[in-house]
Amino acid sequence: MKIALTGIKPTGNLHIGNYFGAIKPALELSKKYAARYFIADYHALNSVKNPEELRRYILEVSAGWLAAGLNPETLLFYRQSSVPETFELATILAAFTPKGLMNRAHAYKAIVQTNIEKAEDPDAGVNMGLFTYPILMAADILLFDSDIVPVGRDQTQHVEMAADIAAAVNFNYKQDLLKIPQALVQESVAIVPGLDGRKMSKSYGNTIPLFVPEKQLRKLIMRITTNSQGVEEPKDPDSSQIFLLYKLFSSSEEQESLAASYRAGGMGWGEAKEELFRVVNRELSPLRERFDSLIADPEKIEEILSSGAEKARVIAKNTIKRLQEAIGLNFKKSSRG
Repeated sequence: MKIALTGIKPTGNLHIGNYFGAIKPALELSKKYAARYFIADYHALNSVKNPEELRRYILEVSAGWLAAGLNPETLLFYRQSSVPETFELATILAAFTPKGLMNRAHAYKAIVQTNIEKAEDPDAGVNMGLFTYPILMAADILLFDSDIVPVGRDQTQHVEMAADIAAAVNFNYKQDLLKIPQALVQESVAIVPGLDGRKMSKSYGNTIPLFVPEKQLRKLIMRITTNSQGVEEPKDPDSSQIFLLYKLFSSSEEQESLAASYRAGGMGWGEAKEELFRVVNRELSPLRERFDSLIADPEKIEEILSSGAEKARVIAKNTIKRLQEAIGLNFKKSSRG
């Protein structure tokens, strides 16, 4: 089977948008690929500097993916920081990465542009972790001979950079030392509307967290923005964000029934929200129970991640050994030659 690699950055609480936009599609890939998932904790360090906050995010995001269906018995699941070969490879890759390539990284260019517009130093607020982020990501990908990396369309550049860097290494040593990865853009991934109708995003403050208690979940759903149509007025389900969310959690029969109620009139927004809450809570309740159980036992999560790291390091060490022999860092190999 070909290998699919997914990085999970622990920088905030998981929400419904993450569930349908990242978690479910990534786990679905495990049916076709040898899937590998890692908690990208060193990547998170660029933005999360509070140690307690970072620990909490690592714990909660790990528990969230496990609760959502990631099976560590059949899939590789590890923490980035537990595989030191990642950072050894990043150092090697840095020697083959032109600075100009890093200058073209979207995240860096966006900060520079913002600083210029504010008449500030172009590099204000830019740390080297952010600037070299694509190199570390390339190491994450290339260390495990990844064939594909599922990403959103706005993140394909990182995979393309990893491919460019791998090609430079292979060209220099005239060997296929590193597998050339490809981005897998999943066009069918759902765009999940938030409480205000915009795309659900932490930056907009319009999310529905994935594991909130039932009562809080209902309160959040009742806050969804609607128009001023009265109870008796017919409503268009296709233009309703309530119905768009409903479609993610319901069967086709349920969708047909609710759509008919929309169009017939006589149903207010409050009733539509109650029906939305019913189907959302139906799906999330078992996930919430698993999540709460995992969070209550952080040592279990640590055990899972540590076990995954042991397996990951077997693969990683082979990659590093292969590179060391090729580039001249293996003294014994050199002496025998």
